[in-house]
Amino acid sequence: MSEIPETAGDVVWQSSPPGSIYDYIRVASFSIGPDGLIEQWSLRAEEQFGLSASAVVGRDPVEAFMPPELRPRGHRRVAEILDGREWTGVVPFRVPSPEGGGRAEGLAELYVMPSRTATDERAALCIVVDVRALRGIETDLAASQAIFGQSPYGFLLFGTDLTVLRANRRFATVFGGAPEEHRGHTVHDYLSRAEADRMSAALQRVLDTGESVTDLQIVGSSPGGRDRRHWSINLYRVHSGTGRPIGVAGLGIDVTRRHNAAREAADARRNLALLNEAGARMGNTLDLETTARELLDIAVPGFCDLASVDLYQSLLAGDDPGGGSSDGRGELRRVAFASAVSDGPLPGGEPEVGVGDLHRYRFHSPYASALRTARIHTVPAGDGGLVQTTLAVPMVAHDTVVGLVQFARAKGSEPFGERDRALATELASRAAVCIDNARLYRREHERALILQRSLLPPGAPEAAGLDIACRYLPGSAESEVGGDWFDVIELPGHRTALVIGDVMGRGLRAAVAMGELRTAVRTLALLDLEPAEVLSHLDEIARGLGAPGGSQQASRVAHKSRDADLSEVYLATCVYAVYDPVTRRCTFANAGHLPPLLVEPGDDPGEPAMLLDVPPGLPLGVGGEPFEEVEVDLPEGALLALYTDGLVESRDHPLDEGLNAFRKTLTDPDRPLEDVCDQVLGSLDTRHGEDDIALLLARIQGLPVDAVGDWRLPREPRSVGRARELARTQLLAWDLDDLVDTTELLVSELVTNALRYGDGEIRLRLLRDRTLVCEVWDAGLVQPRRRRARDTDEGGRGLQLVGLLSAAWGARRTPRGKTVWFELALPDGESGPVELTEEQILSMF
Repeated sequence: MSEIPETAGDVVWQSSPPGSIYDYIRVASFSIGPDGLIEQWSLRAEEQFGLSASAVVGRDPVEAFMPPELRPRGHRRVAEILDGREWTGVVPFRVPSPEGGGRAEGLAELYVMPSRTATDERAALCIVVDVRALRGIETDLAASQAIFGQSPYGFLLFGTDLTVLRANRRFATVFGGAPEEHRGHTVHDYLSRAEADRMSAALQRVLDTGESVTDLQIVGSSPGGRDRRHWSINLYRVHSGTGRPIGVAGLGIDVTRRHNAAREAADARRNLALLNEAGARMGNTLDLETTARELLDIAVPGFCDLASVDLYQSLLAGDDPGGGSSDGRGELRRVAFASAVSDGPLPGGEPEVGVGDLHRYRFHSPYASALRTARIHTVPAGDGGLVQTTLAVPMVAHDTVVGLVQFARAKGSEPFGERDRALATELASRAAVCIDNARLYRREHERALILQRSLLPPGAPEAAGLDIACRYLPGSAESEVGGDWFDVIELPGHRTALVIGDVMGRGLRAAVAMGELRTAVRTLALLDLEPAEVLSHLDEIARGLGAPGGSQQASRVAHKSRDADLSEVYLATCVYAVYDPVTRRCTFANAGHLPPLLVEPGDDPGEPAMLLDVPPGLPLGVGGEPFEEVEVDLPEGALLALYTDGLVESRDHPLDEGLNAFRKTLTDPDRPLEDVCDQVLGSLDTRHGEDDIALLLARIQGLPVDAVGDWRLPREPRSVGRARELARTQLLAWDLDDLVDTTELLVSELVTNALRYGDGEIRLRLLRDRTLVCEVWDAGLVQPRRRRARDTDEGGRGLQLVGLLSAAWGARRTPRGKTVWFELALPDGESGPVELTEEQILSMF
């Protein structure tokens, strides 16, 4: 109908087509005169048949439109109509082409009504409807009825004022009432204000623009229901037969299940992503507190809004959880807290606990119950708090509860579901395993460190003719203990062995290997072997550490196959140096270690330290090559530095760069050694924590000339008396009167043995430092051996007497023979000379 009708009196005239059913069906009319010919032809007939009035008026309709085979019946029907009978039927017709071309065929429903002319002659009025249009309308009506009565989807037809014109049965089933009862309602009668405003805006946009809206997601609930429903709405504009908009049609599909499935799939993907992230991030540092913080970084805010981690205090101390942990009342420490909504402690029924605080949970609390039963508990929130729900999740590793993690969601967030509980349990379990591994590692690290420190020299080492300072820095807790070690060993003749080494590898295995090698070094040093010999024996020992049968089996295997797998061998580097304070000469041997550094006192200030040219042999444990020795004369006041690679090498800079920086640091040999150590460790970019660091500094201080007595004696009997006289004179000059008698006796014994069993010239040397050392040299190669004399023997008790009266004694080989020595402690002013007891004297017989 027209939007603006024209009114004249009580009659309303339309200025536009009617816009009713006639807009959809094709209705035409024409009249037949008394002569049976077409008398009038309407405009609708021209549109329907495509022929103008001039082409058909005056023609016989049967002859013009009907097929030849039906024309006889047609003429009979026309005659009956003109006799005054009405007729209704379906008539096939063919439309002649005006141009004489092909003929269009069709099917028309004809309704003929008899009429009379002005002269009272019989005529007829014919109403023609195109059957194809009727069939289309019938199909459309059936579809419309299906939508409004049979469709499983909700359907609404909105008018131009956005009120409901019609609702289908499905919509009425969801929102209640009969379909006709919803007429005149708006979307605000069904949805919340926010959703209704969105829906109204979409309806108006479709009505104004004609653009359809697809899959508009609307959330609401049915009357009387609490569940949130999700609908997918499709909107399109509806037009009349003339193309005029008459409203908007809306088709709604309940997609709540699809939405829930999509949400569950999204939750599953989120949970999988969280688990993947947990596997990638947690446990890399092997630190308990760091692992706990990593867990919370993963969980907040991706899984929850607030979270905290409590660990048993005994666990943090490196022990197994014990005490009251079985009943959930053990002492815990809060090691981590994270929040996306607040910076305060985690709210709840328990007292507030800050990070680092020690606390216990009440026995009947859900938190203690979770610890006691090793099962997850859901803790409801109290009134007026920030938290909606809290999950108390025990951290279980290897069937042992190590702590508790709390995951909480604030009010307004989605409550925890079963999937969330499963995810929380999995996250806590993974974190617990990582924390337990960190605990075990920390305990092993501490034990290895204790072992390693126990094998290093206690306190500040002392040596004759040397001022020594040392530093040892173990790797950080994140890195395993290494095998670095150093040692200062006193040798006969006031000589000193300086040792530094590094076992390749980390952990308890390296620490144990280092202890075995250090013990072997001290044992070999007591044999007073040359440095190259010491390293050769150490090499065999190192190869034996990795062989089931020891060093001898390793040697046999090495001789059979030089291509043995080195992964089963303990490899180590080592520098062994022997310093003689009398000559200030140092003999070096190197097994694959970094070269020593030397700073001479006469160097210009700022001159870098010098790298000593000590041939680097193969590392210990490789075998197959001899080691070389190098003798270096060290000036008085020089500074000697031995070190491990942790001091000069790291991931950030190469070895050469670190060595150059170390050399530039050692420029002043006169500074106190403790200050030099601090300066070296403070100035070098050591990246401490990546590897152990061992540093050994020694300042050369030779024995003074007046602290050495050195004489050569001819090989004759009177040299024994001459030796006693020289020893007495020297001791009196040193104010060592209390040692004169003992020294004379022992010197006469050693010189007598040299005359009887030795060869060549005899040399007597007295050294005074922290102790008194007497050495007797000769060219004989056979070393004296202490034995028990028989009762009938007249001799053989000299060495027994030396062993009883001296603090220590021994013999060592020299390049030209041997040296037999003994050592006496210097008198302290309180104790007198050593006197033998009756039992000691009788023991010699």
